Amino acid sequence: MTQATGPVPTLLSLLGLGLLWTVAAAGLDDPDVLPGPMAVWQVIVTEAARGVLWEHLLATLGRVVAAFTLAMGLGSILGVLLGQSHLLDRWLFPWVSVFLNLPALVVIVLCYLWIGLNEVAAIAAVAINKTAMVAVTLREGVRSLDHRLSEMAQVQRMSWPQRMRHVLFPQLWPFVATAMRNGLAVIWKIVLVVEFLGRSNGVGFQIHLYFQLFDTVTVLAYSLSFVAVMLVIEYAFLQPWEIRARAWQARTN
Repeated sequence: MTQATGPVPTLLSLLGLGLLWTVAAAGLDDPDVLPGPMAVWQVIVTEAARGVLWEHLLATLGRVVAAFTLAMGLGSILGVLLGQSHLLDRWLFPWVSVFLNLPALVVIVLCYLWIGLNEVAAIAAVAINKTAMVAVTLREGVRSLDHRLSEMAQVQRMSWPQRMRHVLFPQLWPFVATAMRNGLAVIWKIVLVVEFLGRSNGVGFQIHLYFQLFDTVTVLAYSLSFVAVMLVIEYAFLQPWEIRARAWQARTN
């Protein structure tokens, strides 16, 4: 069963990373190439005080949530259908494989060309990239279902909602948790690329702006700020949820 990393090891590990960063920055002695943690922290505080940091963080987070919700919804439905129907799997899985291996940059550029430089294109590009990955994960989850539990539910004359709640969903939860974690980890990185190429706000837009100005410290400030947001989501929500999901699977094995 997956176990969450405790707060003390997590903090010590991050402090160790910060110490390594400090030593590397001091040894290089070139803030234009690798500024130290304190220099980056000062920029984060300044941008947050101005309100600019929060504006761009929220813009990126909104796109991540929208694309993640869309990819999880469509991918889960498609994955369940492919896992339950051999006919659909035979004819549609090659399509899924194509989208699974299609480079994210190609999808982003095509969406911008076809739809325009707008929010619909940005969110669609990210969701299309990750829907196939979610579908493959859920497809394998459906194929691994324990049919003995389904037969027992039929013997007990459980209603369809009861079967979904007590038989199907608990078995699929670990796969859903895996799809959520992997999907979120990749989606926010693709969102930054989408913003880098064609949006007027967001963390990716700010990285593009300060990249043009060769401002390494501000690029790091915005990048690490959003990394911090994703770490909070990971440790506060995804890890506890995944452990509860896998606990059921452990009890049934």
